[in-house]
Amino acid sequence: MELTRHKLGIDATPQDVLRALRGDAAPFLLVGDWAGGGAIAGSEPLAAPLATEALAGPEGAVGGGWFGWLGYELGHQIERLPPSPPRPHPLPALAGRFYDHVLRLDAEGTWWFEAIWTPARAAALDARRAELGRRAGERRPWRLHGMRPRPPGYDGHRWAVRDAVRRIAEGELFQANLCLRLDGKLDGEPLDAFADASAALAPAHGAFFTAGEHAVLSFSPELFLRRTGGHAWSDPIKGTALGEAALTASEKDAAEHVMIVDLVRNDLGRVARYGSVIAHAPHVEAHPGLFHLVSRVEAEVAEAVSDADLIRAAFPPGSVTGAPKIQAQHVIAALEGSGREAYTGAMGFASPAAGLELNVAIRTLEVSGRHAWLGVGGGIVADSDPDAELAEALDKARPVLRALGAAVPSPSARRARAVPPPLDGPRADPALGLLETVLVLDGEPQHLDAHLARLGAPELRARAQAAAGAAGDGRHRLRIVLRPDGSADLATTPAGADPAPVHLVPVCLPGGLGDRKWADRRPVERWERPATGLLVDADGAVLEAAWGNVFLVEDGRYVTPPADGRLLPGVTRARLIGLVDAAEEEFDLGRLQAADAVLLTSAVALVTPVGAAAPLARELRRAMSAPSASAAPRAGLGTSPAPGR
Repeated sequence: MELTRHKLGIDATPQDVLRALRGDAAPFLLVGDWAGGGAIAGSEPLAAPLATEALAGPEGAVGGGWFGWLGYELGHQIERLPPSPPRPHPLPALAGRFYDHVLRLDAEGTWWFEAIWTPARAAALDARRAELGRRAGERRPWRLHGMRPRPPGYDGHRWAVRDAVRRIAEGELFQANLCLRLDGKLDGEPLDAFADASAALAPAHGAFFTAGEHAVLSFSPELFLRRTGGHAWSDPIKGTALGEAALTASEKDAAEHVMIVDLVRNDLGRVARYGSVIAHAPHVEAHPGLFHLVSRVEAEVAEAVSDADLIRAAFPPGSVTGAPKIQAQHVIAALEGSGREAYTGAMGFASPAAGLELNVAIRTLEVSGRHAWLGVGGGIVADSDPDAELAEALDKARPVLRALGAAVPSPSARRARAVPPPLDGPRADPALGLLETVLVLDGEPQHLDAHLARLGAPELRARAQAAAGAAGDGRHRLRIVLRPDGSADLATTPAGADPAPVHLVPVCLPGGLGDRKWADRRPVERWERPATGLLVDADGAVLEAAWGNVFLVEDGRYVTPPADGRLLPGVTRARLIGLVDAAEEEFDLGRLQAADAVLLTSAVALVTPVGAAAPLARELRRAMSAPSASAAPRAGLGTSPAPGR
C-alpha cells in the first residue's frame, strides 16, 4: 500500500470539478484552506474501508481516507446530556465514507489524481484516473426560496437570550451559544447550490457532503481541529462585528472570546502532553460580510492518542456550545426551539497521509429532500442584549443567504405576549419510542387505522385488534408503545366515563414536544387532573396541553393552534375540526383567557372541559360518539357555549 499522485493536466475550478462528479455515488468537495490550501474532491467511496497506517507523501498530499460530517447529536455519545428539542428533519448524526482516491488541487493551482494504491485496486484506479481526466461539469439551475424563521422565531430567540442572561446571573454558567433556524425550500440539486455559492463566498473551510436525500453545504470560516503527527491545533472564532474597529473596541466580544479560548485550551489539555498547550493572542480576521476574533490554541499529543481520542476530548466545538461546555449544552437543549443536526458539529477528513482536519459546521445550509434550513446564533454572556444578539445572528446569515440568492427575513415588531416560566426538567427522550393511545368500546378499537398511520406501524393492526377484543365490554384504553428497533408493547386498561373539568397550568417549552407522541412522558407526567400543563412556546404561542389538543370557543366559533410541527396532530383533534368546522389559528394566553370556553381533546376522553365548559364538552362527546360523527359539521354545536374559565 502506498500513496500515488498523477497530474491531471486540467484547468478547472473546484466547483467545475464538483459538477463533473454529478451522478457518481456520494460526491464531495472541500474548498478553502484544507490541508494547506486549494481543494479536495471525490466520489465513489469504497463499500468497505481499507485498513491503513500512516502513509508518506509530498507536502499537502491527501490520497484518501475518511470524509464526512460529525453531527451535533454525537455529543450525546460523549456525555450524559438531556434530550434535544424536536428535530423536524433529522439528518444522520454520523455520515462518513472511506475514499481510496481523491482529486486534489494544491496551493499552486495544479490538479492531481491521488490514491491509496493497492494491487487489488490498481486496475480500477487506473481506469478511474483516465475517466475523471476527460470529464466536464454542467451547471444546472437551482433556487432557494421561502426563507422564514422557524417558530418560535425571532421573538423566541429574544426570549431565549433573556433566559440565558438570567441563568448566567444566577451562576448556572458563564456563556451559552444560542441559535435560531431559518427554514425554506431548495429547488434543484444541492450540488449546484454549493458550487455557485462557494465560488461567491470563497469560504476558508467550505465543505459539501451528501447522505441519501440529505446534503450539507458548509461555508464555514472556522477550523475546529487539525492534527499532523503529534501536533494538534484549533482556531476558535468568538466575537463578531460588521467592522474591525467595532470588534476591537467591544468588551463584550473580548469577554466571549477569552472564555471560549480557555475552554478549548482545557479540551486539548485532556489529551495533550503536560505543559504543551499554548493559546496565542487573538487577532482579527475578515470573512464574507463580517470580522471575527480568532486565536490559535495548539498542543502536542502523545502517539498513543488516536484521532478519535482527540475528537472525543474536544467535541462539540466550544465556540458553538459555551462555558462550562456540558452545562451550556443543557441550556441549549432547554432554550432552543429545534434540534441541531450537522450544524455546529464538524465536517472534514481523517487521512493516513494528511492527518485529521475538521471545520466547525457554521454558516451551513442543511437539506433534506426539498426542505432547507440555515442555523445562525451567537454567544450569550452576562451583558447580552436580546435585540443585539438577534441582529448579530442575522448578520451572520446575510452573506450566506445572499450568495444562495435568498434574503434574510426581516424582524417584525415584537409582540407583547406573555411567556410563562420555562419547563423544569428534561424533554422527552425519543430513544424510548413512540406512544399511541386508542379508545376501545366493547372490544372494538376506535379509529385504529388513523392511530396506526400516525404511529407509522400499520403492521400492528392484527395485534391491536386482538388486544382490544380481549378487553371485553365497556370502555378501555389501548396503549401501544413502538420502540426504535421496531418491537412493540400493547396493553389495555379500563377507562373512566365522562372526564371531570380541569384547570390549566401554563409552562414554556421552546419548540414544544414536536409532532410525535413520545413514550417518555416525564416532561408532562407531573400534571395529573385536575391540574393540566399547558405548553406555550417561547414566542407566547399556545401549543397544546400535556395530554391533549386545545380548542377555544369564541362567539360560537372554534379555534385550535395550527399543526406546524410543534404539537401533536391528534386523531380526535382532526375529528373535531371536521365536526365543527374549526379554524387553525395561532393564539396566545391572553386570547385563551378571554375565550367563551376552552376544551381539550384526546383519544380516550374525547372532549374534556376546562373550568366551567362541562356542558359544552358533554354535548361534543355525544356528537363525536354518534355513528355520523365523521360526517358534515352538526348545526348548533357551540352556538351557546358554556361560560368562560
